[in-house]
Amino acid sequence: MTDTSLLPTTAPPDAEGVAVSRPRREVFVPADNRRQSSLRTWYHRLRWPLGIYTTPVVIIIGWELLARIGVLPPAYAPAPTDIIHAAAQLWQDGTLAPDLAISLQRAGIGLALGLSIGIVTGVLGGVLRSGEYLFNGLAQILNTVPLLAVLPLMIVWFGIDELTKVLLIAFGAGVPMYLNLFAAIRGVDQRLIEMARTTGAGAWRVVTRVMVPGALPGFLVGLRFSLAYSVLGLVAAETVNANEGLGFLITQAQTYLQTNTVFVGLVIYSVLGLIADQVVRILERVLLRWRPSYEAT
Repeated sequence: MTDTSLLPTTAPPDAEGVAVSRPRREVFVPADNRRQSSLRTWYHRLRWPLGIYTTPVVIIIGWELLARIGVLPPAYAPAPTDIIHAAAQLWQDGTLAPDLAISLQRAGIGLALGLSIGIVTGVLGGVLRSGEYLFNGLAQILNTVPLLAVLPLMIVWFGIDELTKVLLIAFGAGVPMYLNLFAAIRGVDQRLIEMARTTGAGAWRVVTRVMVPGALPGFLVGLRFSLAYSVLGLVAAETVNANEGLGFLITQAQTYLQTNTVFVGLVIYSVLGLIADQVVRILERVLLRWRPSYEAT
């Protein structure tokens, strides 16, 4: 089926002041696409009512059922409701809130430092050939070094204070940001840059109107990886030589065989990773509205 709209049948008056009539012209606008898109949206809502949260919720429900019927022993995998109860108890006791605040502070400082270094070096490496020669080889080397392998060296260099933990988180966040931002800048179409220059655009206009929009998708990919690796760096930093934070809470619970508390820390780490991913998704919807992208069926 199609929607038809009729254009005006009269035109402005001619030189003698007489209105000249035009033949009617029908404009056909496909309506099936809108109807199919609406049906597809409702179909996916019925099939996946919680979106990306559908699978985690199904796993949690199955986990709860298996724990209640005794398939999963409490010593190995307590029920999700027991984990929630343990988290509430730790919060009421005043144990969870300070450790969570310390972990968030470490993650925030390390992430800010890592992103700052990664963005600055990524821009210099992507725009300047000398910047590529200066930073790219080192970044490729650091990208293959595991966080846990760097931790003993940082302890030797900086001790076991907060500086080591913050630097480890910054290391995890900075390297993926550099690599993705460098690749995004170098991936901008050279023809677009030349076209902008031929129209008289200056260097600032080329950067803001061509290079920044072109590199923005790659930057957001790097941001997603940086947020994820900062959480991994936080886990690695807090499970070794820490006297406060979520990692210290997990280590203490492991010592006293408190499985519920261990799962509380793991769940909080998981939630932090999920929140980080959702933040990047929101930024993509806001900043990349101009870019048509593939819509999954």
